[in-house]
Amino acid sequence: MSAAPVSTRTTRSGRSTSRKRNRTIATVAVLAVLLVAMGLSTKVVGADSDLGAGPEAFSAEAWGAENFPTIQEGIAERAVPADELATAILADPTAAGAEYGVDAGTGPEISTTFTGTVGAGEAGIYPVTVEGVPSDILIRIQTGPAINGTDLRDATGTVEFGQFTNQIDYQDAASALNEQLKSTVLDGIDTTALEGRTVEVTGAFQLINPAGWLVTPSDLVVQ
Repeated sequence: MSAAPVSTRTTRSGRSTSRKRNRTIATVAVLAVLLVAMGLSTKVVGADSDLGAGPEAFSAEAWGAENFPTIQEGIAERAVPADELATAILADPTAAGAEYGVDAGTGPEISTTFTGTVGAGEAGIYPVTVEGVPSDILIRIQTGPAINGTDLRDATGTVEFGQFTNQIDYQDAASALNEQLKSTVLDGIDTTALEGRTVEVTGAFQLINPAGWLVTPSDLVVQ
């Protein structure tokens, strides 16, 4: 007696079920491997951790406090006596700027030092008569309450745009140095009563008009 024939449909169904089961097992295995790998690579970070935080925001105030003493020292080292500087500028402003100044775009930043007598001022800006400087050169100093410009930042040539994230931080650095000047140098000086007094000044100005220097002091002593 011959054996009953095996159903082709049944055989195919069994093979299909087997393939599905194998695929399911393979998928589960892959997922298990991935979960293990993720677990091994995951680091638990506490709530107080700064890991993964973005770059720390620029603090102009902290930068100014840290760098003002260095800037102040650098200006003092570069400072040219005003009478010597005046002679050089009157002879050849371009050559004087190249010899004594630091490139600052529209004009070189030059550091100078002088002792002179303060004249009548306006809005915190005072003319200073300096012996040995020709009368056709007007030297003025700014004493606040508003200290403007970027003289302190640019005077030494050591502070560059590339050191900062953007133009705003670069400008804020200049303002921070001006604020340090006010708090560490000018704070103990009555800048409303300088007329007629003798002052010793070290500072910087941008050489744009050879006959007019507006000096931002990095150091100021009232005698």
